[in-house]
Amino acid sequence: MAQKNLKDKEAERQENIEQTVSATEQFYNENKKLIWGIVAAVLVIGLGILAYNKFIYQPRCVEAMQQAYPAEMSFQNAEYELALNGDGNNLGFADIIDEYGTKAGKAVYLYAGICELELGNYEEALSYLKKYKGKEPILAARARSCEGDAYVALGDYNAAVRSYKAAAAVADNVLAAGYLLKEGSAYEALGQNAEALACYKTIEEDYPQSIEAYEIAKHIARVAE
Repeated sequence: MAQKNLKDKEAERQENIEQTVSATEQFYNENKKLIWGIVAAVLVIGLGILAYNKFIYQPRCVEAMQQAYPAEMSFQNAEYELALNGDGNNLGFADIIDEYGTKAGKAVYLYAGICELELGNYEEALSYLKKYKGKEPILAARARSCEGDAYVALGDYNAAVRSYKAAAAVADNVLAAGYLLKEGSAYEALGQNAEALACYKTIEEDYPQSIEAYEIAKHIARVAE
């Protein structure tokens, strides 16, 4: 009896498999043109993406980086107007961004933002800096700090505090002391001495080897009065 039930179950399983195979074959036969059309379309799209990346995108990236080299040299020499706008022969960062976007690297937005900041164009600086999305901690922290500097110049100390706080959080190393000092200064401008004191105390306790720590006592004394 048990043997018969086992055979019945096996037969039922085999029948189900045959029905599934039959249904699959029927579906394929009825839709094979559509199926092969989809397969062909996927292959064409995949090959198109590969071709675009190899023959268009990558060469444009190389070209963009070559174009950015003179601007980077001008930036390193603190020639911010030249770095930003070029000289008629070599492109500046503003032109490179318009022409190539981030193909020359995400840092072009940081470079352009710092140039505008140094030239006193604070709204323009913020526009570029907010578009910088790099993940490298030191550069990301500098971008947020530069935003803070632009907000200070515009008199928006609340926004400056947020930017400096973000910079210190991203840096998470001795460079954070400089951002904390700026954050404390922005708090003082807002009349929030307790918050400023907390920033200065953090420098004193967490970053005693930093340059900012050498004179932090006088800042603590000033806001603790």
